[in-house]
Amino acid sequence: MKEILTRILNAIGWAYWVKIETQKPNCTYYFGPFMSLKEAKSSKVGYLEDLSKEGAVEVVVEVKRCKPTELTVIKEKDENLDFKPVPAFGTQS
Repeated sequence: MKEILTRILNAIGWAYWVKIETQKPNCTYYFGPFMSLKEAKSSKVGYLEDLSKEGAVEVVVEVKRCKPTELTVIKEKDENLDFKPVPAFGTQS
């Protein structure tokens, strides 16, 4: 019964999710859905431990009602891209 109610709450965007943002890697993770705020808050400890073991740093945690479309969102910064400028007219020797 609890699972059915959680699915209903999630379908209408009223389920709770644990949103964890990390800077390294630059990602947003969503864990859930949960039926109650208390359940979501008690579960976040395990998720933080797992991400910490994987080397995640600069972590921000938020528990909120939402309906994420993606469970992991990878954000890229220009400095993380392997970008090497190329002269517009080729190289001159």
